[in-house]
Amino acid sequence: MSQETRTLSPFTASEPAEPSERAEPESAPETAVEPGAEVSVSGPEAEAELPEDRFLDRERSWLAFNERVLELAEDPTTPLLERTHFLSIFASNLDEFFMVRVAGLKRRIATGVATRSVTGQAPREVLGTIWTRAREQMTRHAACYQQTVAPELAERGIHLLRWRDLTEQEQIQLFSLFRKKIFPVLTPLAVDPAHPFPYISGLSLNLAVVVRNPASGHRHFARVKVPPLLSRFLEASPQRYVPVEDVIAAHLEELFRGMEVLAHHVFRVTRNEDLEVEEDDAENLLQALEKELLRRRFGPPVRLEVEESIDDEVLDLLIRELKIRREEVFCLPGPLDLTGLKSIAALDRPELKYPKFVAGTHRDLAEVESASAPDIFAALRTRDVLLHHPYDSFSTSVQAFLEQAAADPDVLAIKQTLYRTSGDSPIVDALIDAAESGKQVLVLVEIKARFDEHANIKWARKLEEAGCHVVYGLVGLKTHCKLSLVVRQEGEDLRRYAHVGTGNYHPKTARFYEDIGLLTADPAVGADLSDLFNRLSGYSRRDNYRRLLVAPRSLRDGLVTRVRREIEHHRAGRPAFVRIKVNSIVDETVIDALYRASQAGVPVDIWVRGICAVRPGVPGLSENIRVRSVLGRFLEHSRVYTFGNGGENEVWLGSADLMHRNLDRRIEVLVRVADPAHRSSITRLLATGTADSTASWHLGPDGAWTRHAVDAEGKPLRNVQETLIESRRKRRVTAA
Repeated sequence: MSQETRTLSPFTASEPAEPSERAEPESAPETAVEPGAEVSVSGPEAEAELPEDRFLDRERSWLAFNERVLELAEDPTTPLLERTHFLSIFASNLDEFFMVRVAGLKRRIATGVATRSVTGQAPREVLGTIWTRAREQMTRHAACYQQTVAPELAERGIHLLRWRDLTEQEQIQLFSLFRKKIFPVLTPLAVDPAHPFPYISGLSLNLAVVVRNPASGHRHFARVKVPPLLSRFLEASPQRYVPVEDVIAAHLEELFRGMEVLAHHVFRVTRNEDLEVEEDDAENLLQALEKELLRRRFGPPVRLEVEESIDDEVLDLLIRELKIRREEVFCLPGPLDLTGLKSIAALDRPELKYPKFVAGTHRDLAEVESASAPDIFAALRTRDVLLHHPYDSFSTSVQAFLEQAAADPDVLAIKQTLYRTSGDSPIVDALIDAAESGKQVLVLVEIKARFDEHANIKWARKLEEAGCHVVYGLVGLKTHCKLSLVVRQEGEDLRRYAHVGTGNYHPKTARFYEDIGLLTADPAVGADLSDLFNRLSGYSRRDNYRRLLVAPRSLRDGLVTRVRREIEHHRAGRPAFVRIKVNSIVDETVIDALYRASQAGVPVDIWVRGICAVRPGVPGLSENIRVRSVLGRFLEHSRVYTFGNGGENEVWLGSADLMHRNLDRRIEVLVRVADPAHRSSITRLLATGTADSTASWHLGPDGAWTRHAVDAEGKPLRNVQETLIESRRKRRVTAA
């Protein structure tokens, strides 16, 4: 079987087969397309003004994304415990949205620096839209849990109960648990002239308790925090669970001896938890960030969640003391904080989940005739390897690549970026092993990775103690690119091996994040990464690369230039198209280039998971643009850019989404895919993901997303993730 046949995607093209492709020259810098090929758009497309209302609102688009997550929880064809998991994901997503996006918008309004959005809305109008949409979604989310998921779980023997629903024996058992493990860590805090209103930490569950002194008849308010290290749902008996706050509430008399407990109400506060570090003024970024993390604990509140049964008097007290506005209060049926449903979704009930899938070793790395681990360096000297996680195992590819490098006595140096990684990271262990064995190890740790700051500070110090050279990238820029470079002595020469990916070096998330990566020994890529690492760790200012586009200097311009080139190909009658797969697309410059391409007749397909500011299907503007979104058992996370290029497809993959932060405030990298078979495989993958025969959500010109899961006859459309899983299973059977 030929190499090209072996490396093709399992999909058959939904359009005519693409023409044969030839290798492209490797020496030309990637800031230009090719010598003499840089074009400028001419004709009416360059002159015509684009309409002012051509962008969709970013915040509403994000809320629409989370609504798609909610639709999966509401979908009766989704396995029941997976629906439970999607309820948890929805709640967690919304928490982060309020902590970052809403908090940031409120801060800009308060400081007077907020400006109108690209849709023309005033900042307070945007905020009002968020309150309305979020309230609708949270009410719908609670109803899905209360009226559908919880009852269906009960039918399958998993009971999510309240205290009043427990048997007497279960209540007795939980009282014993309360006395032994819960009561000792509770701290009731009174509120009176001698006791100021306590600080309420962000996302904590709390009980607002009203008690009365029987001697004086006076009423008092107290707050009891639910300890965050306790399980969210306690098992009263096998497969019967109750929220931990119910157990505490049932035994408040134990905390307030001699007082009458009149009422209790659960509430939860969301605070501003975005970071602001003035790097230019910080002598030590690590210390500055640690101080900022401490400050973040005391950020102002942006949302108050309360159970709908709360007394008006208690609610008024909370609003007054928390200094929060009425429109920021969300009254919901209990229990609050359904992020805790992830523990229920993790129950060992495989019949209520997606069928189990275990990723196999990529066929170009597999040792069919031997039980020994593959020699990844030997494989890469033969060919590039295109990885598609989680369908291809991360542990036997990227992780094995770094572990082999750490153990190989001929490896002289390893250079690595780390944005997020797991708590017990084998990647970090391999880097430490390499340093301790005398290899030169450079690690760029992005300690400003949102919500992973504490973990990354810990890893940075651990790596430093082991002898690794740890740097934090460039001032003012996050290092978001996913890169590994290994330098190995081979005879008289040095050879460089590299990995460029779309996802983090995180073995756990690699099992359910969809990502694409390239393992290669190509000299051009190795030389590019050497230059880039020198820029990140030293004072090199090189901006031109052989097979890379690098933000913030060349990435946006490089993509826009290639979109414009498709217009010229289309006018000349050559094959032309643009297909993009990203998590988010909001950058106005890139979007305008796509609008110009659409106006010129170039078909543009966008496969986006989350935010999308493109308004597709508008006559005269974007009738040639289609936008699709796929959500499912795996989190679609890869970023890929493909261009028809006159019949010789050009494909780029890497870390960059099309957002201002990615293109202007981060170090992002895209690598050009050279192997013709790999380019064809990725091109067909994107064609399949955006095809009308694939189950997905379609974006309309009004910003509304419509789910397309069945065809005109009611038959399920192709599920792209399940199709990929099945192809890997068949491939393994064939190999065996």
